[in-house]
Amino acid sequence: MVDREHVQMLPKPPVSKWQAEVNGLKSEILVESNAILLDVLRDKVGTLGVKRGCDMGTCGCCSVLVDGEPRLSCLMLAEEARGRSITTVEGLADGHHLHPIQTCFAEAGGSQCGFCTPGFLVVCSALLEENPEPNKNEIKDAIEGNLCRCTGYQQIVEAVEMAAEIKRSDESPSNLTTPSSDPHPVGPDEPSLPPGDAR
Repeated sequence: MVDREHVQMLPKPPVSKWQAEVNGLKSEILVESNAILLDVLRDKVGTLGVKRGCDMGTCGCCSVLVDGEPRLSCLMLAEEARGRSITTVEGLADGHHLHPIQTCFAEAGGSQCGFCTPGFLVVCSALLEENPEPNKNEIKDAIEGNLCRCTGYQQIVEAVEMAAEIKRSDESPSNLTTPSSDPHPVGPDEPSLPPGDAR
Protein backbone atom coordinates (compact mmCIF):
# COMPACT_ATOMS: atom_id res chain seq x y z
CA MET A 1 0.00 0.00 0.00
CA VAL A 2 1.46 3.33 -1.06
CA ASP A 3 0.80 6.51 0.93
CA ARG A 4 -1.77 4.71 3.06
CA GLU A 5 -1.47 3.51 6.61
CA HIS A 6 -2.54 -0.07 7.30
CA VAL A 7 -5.50 -0.18 9.67
CA GLN A 8 -5.93 -3.31 11.75
CA MET A 9 -9.43 -4.67 11.12
CA LEU A 10 -9.65 -6.71 14.29
CA PRO A 11 -8.42 -5.56 17.68
CA LYS A 12 -5.34 -7.37 18.96
CA PRO A 13 -6.07 -9.81 21.78
CA PRO A 14 -4.96 -8.72 25.23
CA VAL A 15 -1.53 -9.87 26.42
CA SER A 16 -0.89 -11.16 29.91
CA LYS A 17 1.87 -12.82 31.90
CA TRP A 18 1.71 -16.61 31.56
CA GLN A 19 3.39 -18.97 33.99
CA ALA A 20 3.83 -22.72 33.90
CA GLU A 21 6.41 -25.35 34.73
CA VAL A 22 7.80 -26.71 31.45
CA ASN A 23 10.06 -29.74 31.74
CA GLY A 24 10.72 -28.98 35.39
CA LEU A 25 11.64 -25.32 34.84
CA LYS A 26 9.43 -22.36 35.62
CA SER A 27 8.52 -20.36 32.53
CA GLU A 28 7.13 -16.86 32.73
CA ILE A 29 6.36 -15.12 29.44
CA LEU A 30 3.89 -12.71 27.87
CA VAL A 31 1.23 -14.39 25.72
CA GLU A 32 -1.90 -13.30 23.91
CA SER A 33 -5.18 -14.45 25.42
CA ASN A 34 -5.99 -16.58 22.36
CA ALA A 35 -2.51 -18.18 22.06
CA ILE A 36 -2.43 -21.90 21.36
CA LEU A 37 -0.25 -23.98 23.70
CA LEU A 38 1.65 -25.46 20.72
CA ASP A 39 2.72 -21.99 19.56
CA VAL A 40 3.69 -20.86 23.04
CA LEU A 41 5.80 -23.98 23.64
CA ARG A 42 7.59 -23.75 20.30
CA ASP A 43 7.89 -20.01 19.72
CA LYS A 44 8.14 -18.58 23.24
CA VAL A 45 9.48 -21.37 25.47
CA GLY A 46 11.70 -22.93 22.78
CA THR A 47 10.71 -26.58 23.13
CA LEU A 48 11.01 -27.41 19.44
CA GLY A 49 10.43 -31.12 20.01
CA VAL A 50 6.70 -30.36 20.00
CA LYS A 51 5.75 -30.72 16.33
CA ARG A 52 3.07 -28.99 14.31
CA GLY A 53 1.33 -31.58 12.19
CA CYS A 54 -2.32 -31.28 11.22
CA ASP A 55 -3.44 -28.39 13.49
CA MET A 56 -6.75 -30.30 13.85
CA GLY A 57 -5.99 -32.83 16.60
CA THR A 58 -5.87 -35.84 14.30
CA CYS A 59 -2.14 -36.72 14.05
CA GLY A 60 -0.79 -36.54 17.62
CA CYS A 61 2.54 -34.92 16.64
CA CYS A 62 1.93 -32.10 19.10
CA SER A 63 1.23 -34.33 22.12
CA VAL A 64 2.52 -33.11 25.47
CA LEU A 65 1.82 -34.07 29.06
CA VAL A 66 -0.15 -31.58 31.13
CA ASP A 67 -0.04 -32.62 34.78
CA GLY A 68 0.93 -36.09 33.55
CA GLU A 69 -2.00 -36.46 31.13
CA PRO A 70 -1.44 -36.59 27.34
CA ARG A 71 -2.95 -33.54 25.64
CA LEU A 72 -2.93 -32.25 22.08
CA SER A 73 -1.22 -28.88 22.30
CA CYS A 74 -2.67 -27.73 18.95
CA LEU A 75 -6.18 -27.89 20.46
CA MET A 76 -5.38 -26.41 23.85
CA LEU A 77 -5.22 -22.74 24.70
CA ALA A 78 -2.12 -21.73 26.61
CA GLU A 79 -4.49 -20.19 29.15
CA GLU A 80 -5.79 -23.68 29.99
CA ALA A 81 -2.25 -24.74 30.93
CA ARG A 82 -1.49 -21.68 33.05
CA GLY A 83 0.17 -22.69 36.34
CA ARG A 84 0.31 -26.36 35.39
CA SER A 85 3.16 -28.80 34.83
CA ILE A 86 3.91 -29.44 31.15
CA THR A 87 6.26 -32.13 29.84
CA THR A 88 7.45 -32.23 26.25
CA VAL A 89 9.73 -34.82 24.67
CA GLU A 90 12.72 -32.78 25.86
CA GLY A 91 11.64 -33.38 29.45
CA LEU A 92 11.51 -37.18 29.28
CA ALA A 93 15.26 -37.72 29.64
CA ASP A 94 16.93 -37.78 33.05
CA GLY A 95 19.78 -35.35 32.46
CA HIS A 96 21.98 -36.92 29.80
CA HIS A 97 20.31 -40.33 30.22
CA LEU A 98 17.42 -41.19 27.93
CA HIS A 99 14.05 -42.35 29.19
CA PRO A 100 13.62 -46.11 28.58
CA ILE A 101 11.00 -45.43 25.89
CA GLN A 102 13.47 -43.23 24.02
CA THR A 103 16.15 -45.91 24.16
CA CYS A 104 13.73 -48.64 23.06
CA PHE A 105 12.35 -46.60 20.15
CA ALA A 106 15.90 -46.39 18.81
CA GLU A 107 16.62 -50.08 19.38
CA ALA A 108 13.32 -51.40 17.99
CA GLY A 109 13.21 -49.09 14.96
CA GLY A 110 10.13 -47.30 16.25
CA SER A 111 11.31 -44.12 14.59
CA GLN A 112 12.02 -43.72 10.90
CA CYS A 113 11.48 -40.23 9.52
CA GLY A 114 11.09 -39.12 13.14
CA PHE A 115 8.49 -36.39 12.69
CA CYS A 116 5.79 -38.18 14.68
CA THR A 117 8.23 -39.62 17.23
CA PRO A 118 8.04 -36.89 19.91
CA GLY A 119 4.27 -37.30 20.17
CA PHE A 120 4.55 -41.08 20.38
CA LEU A 121 7.28 -40.89 23.04
CA VAL A 122 5.23 -38.56 25.24
CA VAL A 123 2.06 -40.65 24.96
CA CYS A 124 3.93 -43.95 25.51
CA SER A 125 5.74 -42.58 28.57
CA ALA A 126 2.36 -41.64 30.07
CA LEU A 127 1.04 -45.13 29.36
CA LEU A 128 4.01 -46.73 31.13
CA GLU A 129 3.58 -44.46 34.16
CA GLU A 130 -0.06 -45.45 34.45
CA ASN A 131 0.29 -49.10 33.45
CA PRO A 132 3.75 -50.71 33.86
CA GLU A 133 2.56 -53.96 32.24
CA PRO A 134 0.47 -53.00 29.19
CA ASN A 135 -0.57 -55.74 26.80
CA LYS A 136 -0.59 -55.24 23.01
CA ASN A 137 -4.21 -54.07 22.93
CA GLU A 138 -3.62 -51.53 25.71
CA ILE A 139 -0.59 -50.19 23.84
CA LYS A 140 -2.59 -49.92 20.62
CA ASP A 141 -5.40 -48.13 22.47
CA ALA A 142 -2.92 -45.65 24.00
CA ILE A 143 -1.35 -44.73 20.64
CA GLU A 144 -4.51 -44.71 18.53
CA GLY A 145 -4.49 -40.91 18.39
CA ASN A 146 -0.96 -40.78 16.94
CA LEU A 147 -0.34 -41.26 13.24
CA CYS A 148 2.84 -42.69 11.72
CA ARG A 149 3.32 -42.99 7.97
CA CYS A 150 6.61 -44.90 8.09
CA THR A 151 6.80 -47.76 10.58
CA GLY A 152 3.56 -49.68 10.27
CA TYR A 153 3.26 -49.42 14.09
CA GLN A 154 4.62 -52.90 14.88
CA GLN A 155 8.04 -51.55 15.85
CA ILE A 156 6.38 -48.93 18.04
CA VAL A 157 4.39 -51.58 19.92
CA GLU A 158 7.58 -53.63 20.34
CA ALA A 159 9.43 -50.58 21.65
CA VAL A 160 6.76 -49.99 24.29
CA GLU A 161 6.92 -53.66 25.35
CA MET A 162 10.72 -53.43 25.66
CA ALA A 163 10.49 -50.20 27.67
CA ALA A 164 7.87 -51.73 29.98
CA GLU A 165 10.23 -54.62 30.69
CA ILE A 166 13.05 -52.21 31.51
CA LYS A 167 10.84 -50.12 33.80
CA ARG A 168 9.63 -53.24 35.60
CA SER A 169 13.22 -54.34 36.21
CA ASP A 170 13.82 -51.00 38.00
CA GLU A 171 17.02 -50.40 36.09
CA SER A 172 18.34 -46.92 36.60
CA PRO A 173 18.61 -44.82 33.42
CA SER A 174 22.35 -44.47 34.04
CA ASN A 175 22.73 -48.23 33.47
CA LEU A 176 20.90 -48.06 30.14
CA THR A 177 22.67 -45.26 28.29
CA THR A 178 26.05 -43.62 28.24
CA PRO A 179 25.77 -39.86 28.59
CA SER A 180 27.08 -37.86 25.66
CA SER A 181 26.50 -34.28 24.66
CA ASP A 182 27.11 -34.92 20.94
CA PRO A 183 27.06 -38.33 19.23
CA HIS A 184 29.16 -36.95 16.33
CA PRO A 185 31.67 -34.59 17.94
CA VAL A 186 34.14 -34.81 15.03
CA GLY A 187 33.44 -32.75 11.92
CA PRO A 188 33.93 -33.54 8.23
CA ASP A 189 37.67 -32.87 8.49
CA GLU A 190 38.13 -36.10 10.44
CA PRO A 191 41.30 -37.78 9.08
CA SER A 192 39.64 -41.19 8.62
CA LEU A 193 37.17 -39.76 6.07
CA PRO A 194 38.12 -39.71 2.40
CA PRO A 195 38.77 -36.23 0.96
CA GLY A 196 35.56 -34.41 0.01
CA ASP A 197 33.31 -36.70 2.10
CA ALA A 198 30.73 -34.41 3.71
CA ARG A 199 29.27 -37.13 5.96
